[in-house]
Amino acid sequence: KIFFALLLGATLVHASAFSKDAKFRTMQVHITADKPITTGSNLFLFELKKNGTPLTDAKVSVKAFMPAMPGMPAMSSKAVAKNLGNGKYSASLNLVMNGTWQLHIFVTQKSGKKSRIKTSLNF
Repeated sequence: KIFFALLLGATLVHASAFSKDAKFRTMQVHITADKPITTGSNLFLFELKKNGTPLTDAKVSVKAFMPAMPGMPAMSSKAVAKNLGNGKYSASLNLVMNGTWQLHIFVTQKSGKKSRIKTSLNF
């Protein structure tokens, strides 16, 4: 019992506080954050793959936005992601309020081909 408790504890320590998958055609992205998403600055890690192979040497930018609603203006946060190598990229986004944010990940491959992966964040 102790062994299984330690194994479960070690697994939970390495788990991220936020995790989501999204895709567009042959492009897949695994999005994680080390802490739960909150208002303010949030650091996200994006693992990009094309046909299951890590997508290295791409230019990646992200945009989180919330459309205007009655009594509230539209809000957005943009960032250019930093290439961490092996298909991993990181970017910090400032989310100014709770709710559902649309997230667009813009990928420009070395060949010049551009893709946009759309998903959402809800906190």
